[in-house]
Amino acid sequence: MSAHTPDEVDAARLVHDATAAPSMHNAQPWRFQYARSNAIFSLFADLTRAMPHSDPTTRGLHIGCGAALFNLRVAASHVGLRPVTRLFPDPAVPELLATVRLDEPDDRTDGLALLYPAIHERRTSRAPFTDRRIPEEVRQALGEAAHQEGATLALPAGPHLQTVLDLINDAEGYDHMDAAREAETEQWTRNTDDEAAVDGVPRYAFGPLKRGGSAPARDFAGPTPAGGRPRANFEDRPQLALLSTARDEPADWLHAGQALQRVLLVATLHGLSSSFATQALEWPDLRWVLRDPLSGTGQVQMVVRLGYGPPGPETPRRPVADVLTVED
Repeated sequence: MSAHTPDEVDAARLVHDATAAPSMHNAQPWRFQYARSNAIFSLFADLTRAMPHSDPTTRGLHIGCGAALFNLRVAASHVGLRPVTRLFPDPAVPELLATVRLDEPDDRTDGLALLYPAIHERRTSRAPFTDRRIPEEVRQALGEAAHQEGATLALPAGPHLQTVLDLINDAEGYDHMDAAREAETEQWTRNTDDEAAVDGVPRYAFGPLKRGGSAPARDFAGPTPAGGRPRANFEDRPQLALLSTARDEPADWLHAGQALQRVLLVATLHGLSSSFATQALEWPDLRWVLRDPLSGTGQVQMVVRLGYGPPGPETPRRPVADVLTVED
């Protein structure tokens, strides 16, 4: 695709890239519209894919849509177009999360196009990572990536890290005692390797059962028999990153999703694998305690597990035709 007004085929390619983003339980809660007359994409929340028990405020849904929005920006820059983004352009339509106008490029650069190779390489890995520490220069690059999208990234250590791990463990226990949440997770869990699945977390992406180690490892199989899944030792010194915003409104959630995706793409380019440890975020009382105990400020939006390990498998995506409509 050259730098011109994208047609229907071009729009489909851009949305294909956008939808490689992660989302809560791979629900992919987004819809796109593209208007050829003015080269504007509209991103809508697909509330039929919301999770009222685990995500009652739709905070997680917004973060997933923000990640897809960031991928769209990267993909547009890759093909020589400048994405001009507006969040919540119509207050009367709250499910309209953002618009992206595709302009001709100019002399400004924000490095988005450089991230494009990582879009389809980034995959959630629920396998064990090594205990190799992330170099300081890479940590700084990840922090700068979050900052560019209006968020902060911190890698807790010492007592704060232990608190985070304890809260995640507590949240897992609460989940198992909440039948509605368990049923909701099961709705998005594919306990087969059905190649026809287009969403949810398939069995081949569950990762091994945790035998030892302190790293969080969410077991999507729940009470389902292990079915031959191997057991493995996870990291004794997990490297978790807390992504935070100053406030906690829907616009902040979209900023957090874009920051999350920029961080993940930068991490991928630096050879890091990643997964998510969001259990404590799904319980408001626990989420509050995740904050930095020294500053006591910021709203934690995501907990990311980072490290050196095998890449995750490719998980299913909804066909572009199911999530994109094109108008004149």
